[in-house]
This record gives sequence, structure tokens and C-alpha cells, in this order.
Amino acid sequence: MATSLGWRRDGRDDRDSAGSPVNVIAFFMFAVPAFAGVLVALLGENPYWAVLGVAAGYVLGQAPKVAAQWERAVLFRLGRYAGLRGPGLFWIVPFIETIPSWIDQRVVTTGFAAEQTLTADTVPVNVDAVLFWMVHDPEKAALEVQSYRNAVSWAAQTALRDIIGRTSLADLLRGREQIEEELQRIIDARTNPWGATVQSVDMRDIVIPASLQDAMSREAQATREKSARVILSQAEVEIARSFETAALSYQHNPVALQLRAMNMLYEGLKEKGALMLVPSSAVDSMGLGGLMGAAAMLQQRNALPAPTKENPS
Repeated sequence: MATSLGWRRDGRDDRDSAGSPVNVIAFFMFAVPAFAGVLVALLGENPYWAVLGVAAGYVLGQAPKVAAQWERAVLFRLGRYAGLRGPGLFWIVPFIETIPSWIDQRVVTTGFAAEQTLTADTVPVNVDAVLFWMVHDPEKAALEVQSYRNAVSWAAQTALRDIIGRTSLADLLRGREQIEEELQRIIDARTNPWGATVQSVDMRDIVIPASLQDAMSREAQATREKSARVILSQAEVEIARSFETAALSYQHNPVALQLRAMNMLYEGLKEKGALMLVPSSAVDSMGLGGLMGAAAMLQQRNALPAPTKENPS
């Protein structure tokens, strides 16, 4: 399961130091008393002033806090929830008020997977997906669940396994959009009490066993061959119907039949050296006797060598 949770063992989230603003106010609140204490200690030759200045600077440096635009600080006062702070600069009472967690309200991407999960037709599959979600209620995210990031990730994974278990492999491969919508609805219903809402769910990959892939490939090839044969048989039926219609047209029109016969002979003999086989029944019914004789004489004449001066005949 590829996910970056960013939580410590005590359940408090870690702020991204690269993305968090530098608290310059806290630095000056510490530096000014500490410098003053060290200066007085040097002038009066009393080191206690330096210790006092550093201690005062440390306490005062805990008071100013800066939250980024996308952050909300959860403020506790003597162990009780006292509200949210941020974005921007805000102040707390050191040692009385604490900030156990910083809630990031940007859209978070969490990868999750279901490995070797059986479908409804008992086929083991590996499914990888990615979840896009965000915290819409920082108070619930801080108070209702110990680690909202872990909770969202586990909710997504269990929902994915549940859907795979009651979906056949064919529906899983063909109906990705429907499964993604159902996943979003289930995960959103589970995470809403924790102050998180799901934006979308995308299934990245569905991996099935290699042996099953070969069987599915053979099945698809057989289906394509079956479709091709059905199409060919339908074409034969259409051709037979066309010939039937043509026969009815020639039945009472002998002139048209002879013209058609002449066209057939022309098409068959226009190529030099062509051989045309005509059934004897067609010779009688279509009146091809004279046409065949004339065509044979023409073909024989074309086959003779051209006359020359030595042999004018």
C-alpha cells in the first residue's frame, strides 16, 4: 500500500518543514531577551542575567505561531479543546495552551490497493487505486479520530475489497466508472464523521493471473471468428436474394437475358488467354450457342500471328 501518512506514534501529525512558513516573530521574541540578558551579564559580570534572559526568550518565543494558508491549528487549553487558529499569525499562552496537531486542508492523494482479492466468480485479482480527499472540518478530524489519515486509508482499502468481493470479473473490467462512483460513495459515508470528504476515486490498474489472461484471449478470438462467420452467412443470404430478384427480372425478358449473357462473355474473354467454363444448360437457356461460337472465332483470330511481307496470309 503506497501511502505517505506523516503521523508520529502519538497520533499527532508532522508539519512539512519545507512548506511551513518561517516564524520570524518567534525568533525575535527569543533573540531580544536572550541578547539583553547576555549583555547585562557581561556588563555586570553576573552570569545569572544571561540564564534569565535565555529562559525568558524561550518562553516568549513559544507565544507567536504562524499557520500557512491551507493549515488550521488545533488549540488546546489545559487539555480542553479551545478552537482553531490560522491562517496567519496568532498567539498562544506558553505552557497553558498547546497545539497538538496542524490540519492540512489541501486535497490529499492516497494510494491504496487490494492484493489477491477474490471476485464474485472466485478470480484472484490485484487492484491499485488512488483516492483524492480533503479535510472539510478540522475540528472533527482532530477530535473524532486518533489518526484521520490512517483511518481514511484503511476505510478506502476495506471498501475496495468489499466491492471486489461482490463484483464479477467481467463487471470489474467493463464497469470501472460505476465501481469508482460506488467506491466514492462508500468511502465518503465512512469518512464524513471524521471531517473528511472524498473528491474522487480512480482505479489505476487491475491485474489478473497470466493463465486467465490466455484463456480470455482465446475466448475473445473465438468470439471474433464466430462473428465473422455469422456476417459471412448473412452476406450469402443477401446475395441469394439478389440473384432471386434478378432471375425473376430475366424470366419474361429474353432480350435482357441475352444482353446479360453477352456482357458475361465480354467480361470473361477480354483478358488474353482467358478460359471460361459455361454449363451446357446455360447455353440452351440463355441462347449462348451463337455467341460462344463468335467469341471462339474472335479469340482464335487474336491468337494468330500478325501478317508480314514474307507471309501476307
